[in-house]
Amino acid sequence: MSPAYSITFAVLGIRPEPYAVTPTLSARIGIAALSEEPVHAIALRAQVRIDPNRRSYTDEEAAGLTDLFGPRERWSDTQRSFLWMHCATMVPGFASGGTEVDLPMLCTYDLEVAGSKYLHALRDGTVPLSFLFSGTVFIRGETGFAVQQVPWDRDDRFNMPVSVWQDLMAAHFPDTGWVRLSRETLDALSAFKSGRGLLGYDQAVRELLAAGGA
Repeated sequence: MSPAYSITFAVLGIRPEPYAVTPTLSARIGIAALSEEPVHAIALRAQVRIDPNRRSYTDEEAAGLTDLFGPRERWSDTQRSFLWMHCATMVPGFASGGTEVDLPMLCTYDLEVAGSKYLHALRDGTVPLSFLFSGTVFIRGETGFAVQQVPWDRDDRFNMPVSVWQDLMAAHFPDTGWVRLSRETLDALSAFKSGRGLLGYDQAVRELLAAGGA
């Protein structure tokens, strides 16, 4: 960026998107720009990371995080920031000063994905997030358009309430969750269910857990 131009980003809030077909969060992003020329548009991108070492955990939560970080005594070595998602949006033009925009964050409840596994283990408190912004700024001036890149060091932290994630999943998957199985395992589970005349896979898994003493 030229010395006459400066742009910064701040995460103002995150909420479930109520009318999305698939689970989607909406992050409200505040944009401040100081320039002698208006911004025509911004092709905004963000890398969203989870910073697990920025919060504490109950014993129940720690048990759910064992697959990710191992036992609690190893967390000083294993608990590192990790990628949750990439997201992007187009920011409409605005005059020098600032604007706000909604950044869609498409989510999954697949428990094979590290981010979903981490969020599923949390019971209360907040999710420590880091947004690393990038993208392209289109500036409209008297002599035409200029294109500049968002500086690499534009980032912001935000502590999203765990309840936001819980509300999102409850809206799309009320009282349920998703586990990915191999075709071979699914076929075996289907045969077990049919052979015992069970009504659903949930009941089949419950019987298997009971037989195993779980």
